[in-house]
Amino acid sequence: MITLVTGGSGSGKSEYAEGLILDSPCSRRFYVATMIAYGKEGRDKVERHRVLRKGKGFITIEKPRNVGEVMVGEYETGLSPLSRTGRALLLECVSNLAANEMFKEGTGKTEAGEQQGGPIQRLSHKIAEDIISLAGQVQDMVIVTNEVDRDGICYEPETMEYIRLMGCLNQKLASAADRVVEVVYGIPVPFK
Repeated sequence: MITLVTGGSGSGKSEYAEGLILDSPCSRRFYVATMIAYGKEGRDKVERHRVLRKGKGFITIEKPRNVGEVMVGEYETGLSPLSRTGRALLLECVSNLAANEMFKEGTGKTEAGEQQGGPIQRLSHKIAEDIISLAGQVQDMVIVTNEVDRDGICYEPETMEYIRLMGCLNQKLASAADRVVEVVYGIPVPFK
């Protein structure tokens, strides 16, 4: 079962998504964290999330790029690496992953901008495939993403390219998901 949880910043989507994983009948819980902690605010946010997860039985895998390389079986001992049964995975979050994949570290240049012929579609396809490969390794998966296109403001070209990437990626993930839920002011609103 794949559930896509979306919402705006501070909407309560992370807490809701974590609750879905904790309510899953799966006894082995993985948390794939994608944020690169830049600056004090970023480090504080990562630490806050670590504290919130503490004692909940999560195996944390920090993977800011190329999540398709994650093999959850490598983080278990004495169990079949091929068994999906009993595994649940929370991916937090797609917007960080997309930014990490799109923008080269330290250059300000975009990966997508340097490719030819449909770069946003290709990058969104690559990231979606990586995420779906994780779903193939677990019984339940919850994917957290963000709504980044609702303010109606035109930004710099690189930011607009990122917003287009997120739109394409969210559409692909929503299509692949069994459930899609938007969290608005802490209230889950199911769409699919």
